[in-house]
Amino acid sequence: MRIGIFTTITDEGMEPGELAVEIEARGFESLFVPEHTHIPVTIETIHPGWDEIPRDYCRSLDPFVALSFAAAATRDLRIGTAVALLVQRDPITFAKESATLDRASGGRLELGIGVGWLREEIRNHGTDPRTRVALQGERIQAVQKIWTEEQAEFHGKYVAFDPIHSWPKPLQRPHPPVWLGGWGPSTHERVLDHADGWMAPTMLGAKELHQGIDELNRLAAQQGRAPVPVTATVLEPRPGDIERRLDLGVHRVLLGLLPAAGRDTTLRTLDRLAALMA
Repeated sequence: MRIGIFTTITDEGMEPGELAVEIEARGFESLFVPEHTHIPVTIETIHPGWDEIPRDYCRSLDPFVALSFAAAATRDLRIGTAVALLVQRDPITFAKESATLDRASGGRLELGIGVGWLREEIRNHGTDPRTRVALQGERIQAVQKIWTEEQAEFHGKYVAFDPIHSWPKPLQRPHPPVWLGGWGPSTHERVLDHADGWMAPTMLGAKELHQGIDELNRLAAQQGRAPVPVTATVLEPRPGDIERRLDLGVHRVLLGLLPAAGRDTTLRTLDRLAALMA
């Protein structure tokens, strides 16, 4: 099993390069960060179980810029998004940005991609929240074409462009792993359709995670495919959490690290998480 760290890197916490060095030094294999471009001042959408949106959501650094510093400061640490909001990004620019980071990092990039839940944020990018799932599917497929084809073109309902040249191509072949985030009736079908694995939402407990993995593997078997790798995040890990997910066959566990906690507190927390991993 691969064990990494999930955290929001903000302008109030450790710098991404220094944080990445400390994560790698403790034996973790990866660092994954989320994305929010902004938080609207007035919102009606609140995540289930929350009274308000956490402060770090509007203080987060751009994930690709932060991960570039993390990659430059480390040697083997894999870097990734959990999740990037492709429905809020131009697919041609995203393809170039991610391919550039994959090459610059020596092929260490992994991309968790999700549709997002904050409808007001989505609307501010000109995206209709009602069509974001279909839009995401087309953008993922368009990006994969740009990554892998010398003259890429795509013609869909929401994404359309005639043949283009775009370099660099990713170092990883055929492209960096794409982990599709989500939890709903169509998520697993979409994982099998245009992703390499499932990034289970952070809100899922062990029971729901087990159900999701069973459903995903059942659908894969119907298509004659091997079990699909799964990444699971534990925001407040306790003894036994890693082992329980190992028993479920999870490919990677991401342990939650509180953002902007101050350097000393962050390092103590990393020590505690490393002890759980050991």
